[in-house]
Amino acid sequence: MIEMKNPSIESTASHVKSIGDIWTEHIQVASAMHTITAGIAAAVEMIGASLDGGGKLLIAGNGGSAGDAQHIAAELTGRFMRERRALPALALHGNVSALTAIGNDYGYDEVFARELSAHARTGDVLLAISTSGNSPNILRAIEAAHERGLLVIGLTGESGGKMNAACDLCLRVPSKTTARIQEMHITIGHAICQLIEARL
Repeated sequence: MIEMKNPSIESTASHVKSIGDIWTEHIQVASAMHTITAGIAAAVEMIGASLDGGGKLLIAGNGGSAGDAQHIAAELTGRFMRERRALPALALHGNVSALTAIGNDYGYDEVFARELSAHARTGDVLLAISTSGNSPNILRAIEAAHERGLLVIGLTGESGGKMNAACDLCLRVPSKTTARIQEMHITIGHAICQLIEARL
């Protein structure tokens, strides 16, 4: 049990209401996710077909989305729920020296595209994550991926931003709130990992 020292009744009540509002909004967004279930299933097939053919999953995102990129890559290279072979997945920002060198020498818009050009091969898949769908370095990575014959899956928010037209498949979480979008992104990532394992 958490021991609190002289909490203000008013502030505690305010926090409780705010937390309740967060849960309510989260549940509302989660309840609306059925609208993109078929798209998530399509993403599983795209990634699974790539892995079956010797390809890999490359993942790009900024900030919290970078955290999601690493999280998803870790679930695939390690394991999610089942013991199975390691699956090739790479978060493109993972090498800090490369990230900062590319940002310094070529500009931050190129950090993912340059890494992708080093690692991508035809048949790979790029999972591009941006809550707004308008991050310049993500859009540039999508462009670089298409130049190299990759399929691109986007994870975005309600509008999809510029990514909506740029991706082969764009999964748009039905929310305009960044935190709620990010919560659904990692849930989508977990669903993809679970279903990828199930098809092995």
